[in-house]
Amino acid sequence: MTRRIIHIDESPIRFERWHRRLPNWLKRFLPSGGGSYEDHHGKGMFGFTVFLLSESLIFLSFIFTYVALRLTHSRDWLPPGVSGPELSNFVIINTVVLLSSSFVIQPAENALRSGKLNKFRWLWLMTIAMGTYFLIGQIIEWSKLDFKLSTGLVGSTFYVLTGFHGLHVLTGVILQIIMLVRSFIRGNYNKGHFGASTTTLFWHFVDIVWVFLFSLLYLWRA
Repeated sequence: MTRRIIHIDESPIRFERWHRRLPNWLKRFLPSGGGSYEDHHGKGMFGFTVFLLSESLIFLSFIFTYVALRLTHSRDWLPPGVSGPELSNFVIINTVVLLSSSFVIQPAENALRSGKLNKFRWLWLMTIAMGTYFLIGQIIEWSKLDFKLSTGLVGSTFYVLTGFHGLHVLTGVILQIIMLVRSFIRGNYNKGHFGASTTTLFWHFVDIVWVFLFSLLYLWRA
C-alpha cells in the first residue's frame, strides 16, 4: 500500500482564510497549503499560471513601447501614402471568431472533466478550426496591407505585435491538436486532464491579449 505523503505549508503568511473566499474557478490556479505529493494537477496548474504571468510581462513591454512611440511620434506616425491598419469587416469577423473560441474551448474542457469524450472532441475540433481561421485571416490581412515590416514605426510595431501574438495562437492550435490526438488513446485521460486544462488556460490568455492589441492597433486612431 502506497503511503500518502503530505507537504506541510511552512510559509510564514497564511492565506487559507483569503483562499476560501475565492470563486471555485480561480482556486484551481492558486493552490493553498502544502498539498499532497500526488497533487500534480494543482501544482502544475499553478506553475503554468506563473508561466503565463511571465508571458504577459513580455506582451506588456511590447504594448507600453507601442503606446510610448505613438505618443512621441503622433505627427509622423504614418508615412506619406500609408493609411495604416484599417478596421474592416474582415478584421472584425476575424476578431469575433477568435474571441468566440474561448466560449467553445471552455465547455470542451468541462465535457472532458465530466467524462463526455465525444462532446470534448467535437468542441475541441471546433476550437482548432476557429484558431486556424484566425491565423489564415491574419495572413490574408498582412498580404493586403499597404505597408511592410520596414515601413517606419507603424510597420515594425504592427508586425511585431501581431506576429508575436500569431505565434502564440499557432502554439495554442498545435497544443489543441496534440490534446485531441491524445483523446483517442484509450485511457489517456483517466488519471487527469492537465494538458487540456493548461491548453484551455493558454487559449484564454491568447484571447485576452488580442483584446488589448485589437484596441491599440485598430481602434486608436490618430
